[in-house]
Amino acid sequence: MTGAIRQIACNRCGAAAAEFALVLPLLMAFVFAFIGIGSVFWANAGLRHGVGEGARVATLFPRRSNAAISLAIRANSFGLGSVMTTPNITPGTANGQDFVDIAVTVNPQFNLYFIDVQPITLTERRRVYRPT
Repeated sequence: MTGAIRQIACNRCGAAAAEFALVLPLLMAFVFAFIGIGSVFWANAGLRHGVGEGARVATLFPRRSNAAISLAIRANSFGLGSVMTTPNITPGTANGQDFVDIAVTVNPQFNLYFIDVQPITLTERRRVYRPT
């Protein structure tokens, strides 16, 4: 009887599978967390790209309308889904030079499957000097 118990205790078959089963939930949690963090960076990059393209359109000659600038921002943004509101485009003058302040704030919803994520606010602002 003692020999049979000793033989079972020394048997290593299935040890790797048992260790993998213990580590798998932690590994999957890290993978989903990295995917969620990556989606936040992706949305921020999309917002910055869209505002940059809107700023580029604002500097073109002849001057583009605020609607054309807003359309360029919406058309070139990515990773935000459909949560983008109307960009805030404010004209002004400084030292005799016309400019446009472009500000966009979005609150994208990120789904991390089993983790509740607080709402995240992404904001991008640019001041663009317009041609005369």
